[in-house]
Amino acid sequence: MTTIQGSDVAGKAVDRPSTPGWAALLAASIGQFLVVLDISVVNVALPEMRTGLGLGATGLQWVVNAYSVSFAGFLLLGGRAADLFGRKRVFLGGLGLFTVASLAGGFAQDGGMLIAARAVQGLGAAILAPVTLSLVTATFPDGPARTRAIAMWTAVGTAGGATGGLVGGLLTDYLSWRWVFLINVPVGAVVAFIAFTWLHNERGATGRQRLDLPGAVLVTAGVGLLAFGIGRIEEHGWSALGPIAAGLVLLAAFVAVEARTAQPLVRLGLFRLRSVAIGNLTTVVTMMAGFALWYFLSLYMQNVLHYSAVRTGLSFLPHTAGIIIGSRLAPTLMARVDARLLAGAGGLLAAAGFAWQSVVLDPDGTFLGSVLGPGATMALGFGLLMTPLVEASTAGAPASEAGAVAGVVNTSRTIGGAIGLTVLGTAAARSGTDLVDGYSTAFVVASVITTAGTALVPFLPRPGKRT
Repeated sequence: MTTIQGSDVAGKAVDRPSTPGWAALLAASIGQFLVVLDISVVNVALPEMRTGLGLGATGLQWVVNAYSVSFAGFLLLGGRAADLFGRKRVFLGGLGLFTVASLAGGFAQDGGMLIAARAVQGLGAAILAPVTLSLVTATFPDGPARTRAIAMWTAVGTAGGATGGLVGGLLTDYLSWRWVFLINVPVGAVVAFIAFTWLHNERGATGRQRLDLPGAVLVTAGVGLLAFGIGRIEEHGWSALGPIAAGLVLLAAFVAVEARTAQPLVRLGLFRLRSVAIGNLTTVVTMMAGFALWYFLSLYMQNVLHYSAVRTGLSFLPHTAGIIIGSRLAPTLMARVDARLLAGAGGLLAAAGFAWQSVVLDPDGTFLGSVLGPGATMALGFGLLMTPLVEASTAGAPASEAGAVAGVVNTSRTIGGAIGLTVLGTAAARSGTDLVDGYSTAFVVASVITTAGTALVPFLPRPGKRT
């Protein structure tokens, strides 16, 4: 049992009744699982959605983009709201919005209704995701307990992305594409019961508090436009630079506003903490490559090896196990070696896996010869890397700003993945018309990016030193 600390305007700590650690971790882990799952679970159901609702190519694209753009844009707002209004209240609000939107998506009668439901789903996920991490960092104090909790949060969240194809394939093949959304409803209800019953109802910040609405509008629009533009580069080329430029201008304006407002959405002083600044920069770079593990392997198995969606999902189970094993080993290893050394070793292992994968891709490849070994190596490496990296990215921040820091971490992961998909997809497209050559090139570039991200790890502060 641990004591959650509230903060008043002057920053004085106030003892609060404790939230059971198991309840905070269970709610946070399942909530993060749902958020990450719904990024990938719809992909294999898109053909059935197109047939069922008469969607065109643009409509299908927006079934995916409506979620990802809304999710990326509102993450910082969701994180700060948790600090101001209390984690339990915001967690339940985000989960409720996500669940209701899932229900609406499952019963959508046309493409417009489905796309609108996906946008609201993304908003609910953006409110929910930062709270899941801040629940962990605020409930568990610095030390081995927090490290183990972050490892579990990381493993379960990553498993959500890894199993999205399998879950989507099974639901679509044996029930209907509508169950890709409807399955969230009973799960959301169970998590809501756990949160309502056992999470402590802390009041959040005391005194006169207000949400930084100008900053919220600027960062939401800026990150949303940036994510939207990045996602259009591969298909639309130079025309995508307009949204990207507009997004960067709005983000610059956001920084200017935050430097002057009395109660900012994200206090810029947080980035003077080397752990937060370097940790999030490393997260952006490494997540650029991390997306390749799932995206390009899925394309290779379905487009070259001609696996079904269900078989592709099943083939990813060893990779999921690799990330879970790496994440579960990380706390034990961090108690024995410098966390920076572990993160560096994990990053280099992932880079080696990417390089290995680029070599063994073959038009006549097999699961054992072309997928299992390098894929499991990449996954194990990322499992060892992400736990110390997430802990570093949140270290040293006061409990009263745990939600804001969690929002920054989740934004770093999301933007890194969006940039990476564009960079790797462009590299694959420019390598020629042969699919295998393109995928192989993408994995080579992913190896280089992961190595570059790993090179940032030594600049993180030593464990126990928050500078």
